[in-house]
This record gives sequence, structure tokens and C-alpha cells, in this order.
Amino acid sequence: MRQNVGLPSPAWVTPAAMLLFLLLTQSNAALCQERPYFVTYSQNMEEPGNLEVATKNAIGKPQDGNRFMGANMEFEYGVKAWWTSELYLDGATAAHDSTIFTGFRWENRFRPLAREHWITPVLYVEFENINGADKSLLEVVGHDGAADLSDPHALARQEKKREIELKLILGSNFKGWNASENLIFEKNLDNSPWEFGYAVGVSRPLKLAASAKKCSFCAQRFAAGVEMYGGLGDRYTPGLHDTSHYLGPTINWSAPSGLTLSFSPQFGLNDHSVARIYRFGVSYEISRVFGRMGLHGRGNGKVDGKER
Repeated sequence: MRQNVGLPSPAWVTPAAMLLFLLLTQSNAALCQERPYFVTYSQNMEEPGNLEVATKNAIGKPQDGNRFMGANMEFEYGVKAWWTSELYLDGATAAHDSTIFTGFRWENRFRPLAREHWITPVLYVEFENINGADKSLLEVVGHDGAADLSDPHALARQEKKREIELKLILGSNFKGWNASENLIFEKNLDNSPWEFGYAVGVSRPLKLAASAKKCSFCAQRFAAGVEMYGGLGDRYTPGLHDTSHYLGPTINWSAPSGLTLSFSPQFGLNDHSVARIYRFGVSYEISRVFGRMGLHGRGNGKVDGKER
């Protein structure tokens, strides 16, 4: 009988931890607050000149495969008030298998309306150059399912995915609540058909009014919500047949130093999905990265602080 072993340590964890440590020790403290979403995007953008460094991870086990962890490093930069650009470096590891680099993504978000409206739109364009072993699960489209996460890395990495991904992001804020909806359109740059997906999220800080005293674990430093996402078939077979869907609560905590920790247990809603996915993330923001270094609190003079 094969002995079950834990996940190997991903090769990018050590440099990622070192990078975050350097940022923590060289930046000044300020209050920041992010939406606790892992897949859904809100309408908010990164402030011009600010750089956010983050890592997001997804752990799961397909019924017919090994336990895996998909991870990525994110570098998000505010180019203009209406334009945010982001680079992702993805990797994957699996029990009884290898730890590999699976590719990169270059994302750009454009906000056509400067002011907040009842429903504020954002346009999203991304180029992906990844392989079939990628397990970051930053989106679910088409007929993606648990079976796609079961193949050994040596086999899965032979599948090349050079894709264009488009999203229509719609967001609304009301009395502290945020509701965000994403429609996803993705196409491999070969003869593959367009694939469709969705992501929706609702969240709210546990307390809106800031405390008069500096504190680390005040209610306003926590945000909680719920997130749901899944595939909607493709051009030839649109709909819910043979698609996977996930739903789960989300929560994050923003430390006085500017560090944000996020966590979400997410549950597959049908047999085509992985039964459970556990997501956790760390993010940190540096203000005016090409000028004076230091943190800049979200909401202090920003048109719209980036909140995913």
C-alpha cells in the first residue's frame, strides 16, 4: 500500500517569504483594507505609483488524483488612476509528484468611468502563457473540472496554454457592502472555441467606524464575505452541463503594518468539482515605488484603492 505523504515545499516559497520580509522591514505602517476575494475582482483600482506584492495559494485533492497546491506571486502596479497592470508568476506542487513553474500571466484593468456609480464597470484584458499543470485556479471557465487537476505533471505540462482572457467587471458599494460580478471570456490562441465563466462576491468590513485608538485586532481590520465562481461552457456547448462550481466564505485581516492575510474554505457544488479547496493569501503594498518608499493607507487621497 502506498504511503500518503504531505506536500513538498514549493521552490518559490523561500524567495517569496524573503521578499515579503524585506518589504515589511523597510516600509512605514498605515491602515489598509482589501476585499476578501480570491477569484472575483471588485471595481477598485491600484493607486498610481503604488506596487502591491502578493501571493495566493489553493490546496485541494481531486477524487482520482494527488493532493496539490497551486500558487502564484503577484506584482500589481498602478500605472494611472484608470489603468492597473499586474504580473503573475505561477507554480504548482503535488504529493507523489514534482514542484514546477507553470508560466506567467500579464493582466491589465481599465476603468472607463472616473467616479463611482450604482454599477461601476471595469474592463479586463489578460495574456496567459501557462501549461496544463497550472493549478492556481484564478478562474474556472468552460468545462474545467477536477479531472483537469489529476494528471501527473510530466504529462500535464506538455499542454501549452497561450490564451487571451477578457472580463467584464461590475461592482457596487452600498453602506459598507460591496457586490461584485465578473463575466469571463477566454480563448486559447489556436483553433479552440471561446470559453465562458463567472465569479461573484459580496463582502463587508465587520465594522465601518475606525477606532480612536491604534489597534491590531479591532473589528474594522477584518472583512468577511462569500464568493462563488464556475464555468459556463464554451461557444459550441454553452450552459451548465459538465461544468464545475465553487462556493465558500472568505475573510481577511489587515494588520497595522499594512500586511493583509486572507483565507477561504471553498466547496465544490457538483461531482465535476474538487470537493474542497482551501485558499490562503498574503499581500503587501508599497506606495510611490519609484519615489519615496513607504506604505500609503488605502482611502487616503485615492480615487479608488485597489480591492480585489
